[in-house]
Amino acid sequence: MKKTLAIYRNSAFRGFIQRHSKYAPILFFIGGFIFDTLTLGRIDRTYDLTVLCLHMTSLSITLYLYNLADDGKWKNTFLARYEEYLPLAIQFFFGGLSNAYVIYFSRSVSLSKTASFFIILVLLLIANEFLKKRISNKYLQFGVYYFISFTFFTFMIPVFLKELNTTIFLISGAASLVSTLVLLTFIYSKSPSTRKEIQLGKMIAIILAIYGIINVFYFLRLIPPVPIALDKGIVAHDIVLKNGKYEVTYESEESHIFWRKHKLDFSYVPDQKIYIFSSIFAPTDLKKSIFHRWRRFNDDTKEWVTVEDIGYDIKGGRDGGFRGYTYKTNVTPGEWEVQVLTEEEQLLGVIGFHINLRKDGEAPKLKTTKF
Repeated sequence: MKKTLAIYRNSAFRGFIQRHSKYAPILFFIGGFIFDTLTLGRIDRTYDLTVLCLHMTSLSITLYLYNLADDGKWKNTFLARYEEYLPLAIQFFFGGLSNAYVIYFSRSVSLSKTASFFIILVLLLIANEFLKKRISNKYLQFGVYYFISFTFFTFMIPVFLKELNTTIFLISGAASLVSTLVLLTFIYSKSPSTRKEIQLGKMIAIILAIYGIINVFYFLRLIPPVPIALDKGIVAHDIVLKNGKYEVTYESEESHIFWRKHKLDFSYVPDQKIYIFSSIFAPTDLKKSIFHRWRRFNDDTKEWVTVEDIGYDIKGGRDGGFRGYTYKTNVTPGEWEVQVLTEEEQLLGVIGFHINLRKDGEAPKLKTTKF
């Protein structure tokens, strides 16, 4: 009875997949996104590390199984009945791993520099949907796999080594490059159909090109210093440390602007201090130097002018992020921003605000929150 029920469920699922074969890969890709959104929290949690490592391992194994399926390798084995689901599993793991990066990048106050990663994810969806052979295109398979592998190692290696710098990034890139080339050459040697469909030299050249492009992006500071992320950024009137908590006083936003509690306009009187409060997520025991770059927009030249760099150190491990602040006096009204940067000048986020000179008799509506 149980066996009959299992066969029925399997055939029903198979029928559903066949009826919706056009959209199934996209749905499984999005399914991987949703799964990680609901389950992942901190990159240094044992659960998160386990899930991501299992995703990466499962993706590698599934790619191997899928590429050898065309050679009849799994004929007359228990894997034969699951061969048609292998592309969907690949989509699921692609989606799950990609979403891990979105989760941490989305913590930033400004997505101006992390938007490229969202664009890449969208391009993965478009490429997968409109390429003639979709995921069966082996150039697409291994190209996307290498990108996913690279980003996976740039998250994981800093967490395990508790250090983040250019050398660690280069080590992460080298680890992903070696692991991808080993998997590629192993599959290539075992699969005659793969040897017919791709040229090994061309595939390696594509992977090396992706490797080079990511490194160029890194040294142009277009890639955020993952797994560090800016969690909060607030322009404040006053900050006081009491009993291990920061009491931050800021101008509260109107109630209809529900997505933000603090105003981006600052009501200023001469000689007043203007504070910038930031909390930064970093994995446990990872230490890093951070600084605030205060910049003012010059209305005459239409350019941003750096006023001052003020730094401090962080040590990761706190759920609410490592907290710190800087302040300035003798500022001028106008458009301002504070870039939150690492010592390598990689951007964590931008806190933008406008300074308005307060008129006599006016008083801003202030609110104090503990962080």
